This record gives sequence, C-alpha cells and structure tokens, in this order.
Amino acid sequence: MSVWRVILSILLPPLAVLDKGCGSILIVTLLTCAGWVPGVIGALVILNKK
Repeated sequence: MSVWRVILSILLPPLAVLDKGCGSILIVTLLTCAGWVPGVIGALVILNKK
C-alpha cells in the first residue's frame, strides 16, 4: 500500500478503492455515507488485503 493510497483513502475513501471492484466501491461508499471514519477504515482494510 503506497503513501498516496493512504492519503487518498483519508480524503476520498471511495476513490481510493476504485480499482478493487464494484463491490468494494459500493461498500466503502455506503460506509462513507454513514460516517467519514467508517469509510476511511473500510478503505484502509480493503487496500490492506492482498
């Protein structure tokens, strides 16, 4: 996980997981709508998976 991905996941979580698939984008978007912190945590978890 690069530094730019971490910064992007903090600023715009759905944009950070754009290349991970439609399901990941949907999950992170819903989490971000529920609150900023859950969206960031969800994006970081998805980006940390191999």
